[in-house]
Amino acid sequence: MKAMILAAGRGKRMMPLTAMMPKPMLEVAGKPLLEHHLIRLVQAGITDIVINLAWQGDKIRAYFGDGSAYGVSIQYSEEPEGGLETAGGIVRALPLLCEDEDAFIVINGDIFTDYALHDLSRLHLLPGEAHLVLVENPPHNPQGDFPLAHQFTNTQAYTFAGIGLYHKDFFSAVNEQFLALGPLLREGLAQGQISTELYLGQWHDIGTPERLAQINKAVGQVHVG
Repeated sequence: MKAMILAAGRGKRMMPLTAMMPKPMLEVAGKPLLEHHLIRLVQAGITDIVINLAWQGDKIRAYFGDGSAYGVSIQYSEEPEGGLETAGGIVRALPLLCEDEDAFIVINGDIFTDYALHDLSRLHLLPGEAHLVLVENPPHNPQGDFPLAHQFTNTQAYTFAGIGLYHKDFFSAVNEQFLALGPLLREGLAQGQISTELYLGQWHDIGTPERLAQINKAVGQVHVG
């Protein structure tokens, strides 16, 4: 199974830290966020990785190269300046992601988590399905994003962790364009195409300089790879 790490975003909320640096290259515990993801993926036995690039993407390519230093094989999906948003970026990368298999993992490049990706890679999806990882709502997103799939009529919503497993046919009706993922996920949940799980372990959205400073203070010198 392949995995895609989303790294093409502009990271405007992280300014000035992202003025000349892509957000997934910001460091937690002395390593770029992207590097933490690669380590987790290797631990899960997933070594074929696709990373999409737009803003300052040359810095990501220069740092990680072909991935061999990390025990992975990296392919890069280039996007135009400004990127294609989340769903648009996934659709562009489909030819790379689905060379051999129909399902793939997608991870936001700007999160920090100890979620066990091995568990996700063992799930089986039917054509057109997806599986999302949700987390309890952090202070910056108190209303959440989506309900649990088996409680879709419930008013309780949880925060999308930025981790999901997708069958390629989930995107079959979407052409390559600038397109957010959220509306597609809401439609998929309403149509019963999406399953969910609630993860209660470590998860942080590194969305602002303040949150980046907080997580670095929390992890300190503890080994997190």
